[in-house]
Amino acid sequence: MLMQNINDFFEYIKNTIFSSDISDLIDIIIVSVIIYYAVRFIRDRRAAKLLLGIFFLLVVYFISDALNMYVLSFLLVRIFEVGIIALIILFQPELRSLLEKVGGTSINQINRIVDTSHKNIQKIKNSIDVISKSAAEFSSIKRGALIVIERTTKLGDITKSGIVLKSELSMPILRNLFYDKAPLHDGAVIISNNLIEAAGCYLPLSSREDIPADLGTRHRAGVGISENSDAVVVIVSEETGNISVAIDGKLERNFDMYSLNKKLTDLFLENNSSKNQKKPKNGKNSKNKNNAEKSE
Repeated sequence: MLMQNINDFFEYIKNTIFSSDISDLIDIIIVSVIIYYAVRFIRDRRAAKLLLGIFFLLVVYFISDALNMYVLSFLLVRIFEVGIIALIILFQPELRSLLEKVGGTSINQINRIVDTSHKNIQKIKNSIDVISKSAAEFSSIKRGALIVIERTTKLGDITKSGIVLKSELSMPILRNLFYDKAPLHDGAVIISNNLIEAAGCYLPLSSREDIPADLGTRHRAGVGISENSDAVVVIVSEETGNISVAIDGKLERNFDMYSLNKKLTDLFLENNSSKNQKKPKNGKNSKNKNNAEKSE
């Protein structure tokens, strides 16, 4: 009997596969990709724990339905009916962030392909140098700093919470903005299109529980804005001088001027930096090869 059931199952699978056409295959691939990115998105967020609770309620519902527990099944059905609306309200920040990232990712890739003029690349390189050197200077004197670099997600609502500047990005200006007796030093600086868009801005705090306890509000705010947008956030600790980078809700720590410069270059000039790295490498190898041949 068991062998017969197994044979029937494999026969069903075989018939299903051979009776499928190309549209079914495309349908399965699209659904698989959606599920993959949805799981990846909520894996490190508070939604993961809530989804475990929902999964537990579903298991209880199926058990109660199988055992004809009418009262429990009735209550769970009513909970699920109301729960759909409650989940939309509860997960509103996560849903908004997910939709922004879905649109922002494709736009970001297009921008990298289209906007490759030498002039713009040089501006980005200069901005990266200013940010890296400023962060290293703040780190050496343990001066707290919170620098948000806008990418495809516009941060207009964040800039309105501070003082709009639209000034040139330079080390002296950043030095003055984050001077510990300056009125704007506790807020975040927003950088957009290689300009200081605003300073003294308030950022949404992350509610993640896995952020180390030794990190304060500045780091939690940096992670929070990276959860709600695709911005890159550079954070300098006032207590330890440690330089961190927050991207997509994840915090990377222990940067110095050179590693921070490389990280930002990889993020904002990925295609160009990889091309530039290949040329010197080949030239260096050929030079070394020639030297080796001469020595031989």
